[in-house]
Amino acid sequence: MKTVTMYTTDTCPYCRSAKALLAGNGVTPREINVQHSPGKLEEMLSRSGRRSVPQIFIGDTHIGGFDDLARLDRQGGLVSMLA
Repeated sequence: MKTVTMYTTDTCPYCRSAKALLAGNGVTPREINVQHSPGKLEEMLSRSGRRSVPQIFIGDTHIGGFDDLARLDRQGGLVSMLA
């Protein structure tokens, strides 16, 4: 299974939703909290080009935020990307 990396903050409801969706697929993401590590915010911006959280990566592929992850799951593509 590929590694899932998710950039988060403590107060983000979309981060919690993304973690729950991933947990339902048996995945515990590698979580990087940008609130506690300011340098990681710059890393997230560099990797994703986006400022909002969550930003989710499966392997090296940028998925986007929670809405993008949920859409991928609804379309049946999440399980194959995780394999």
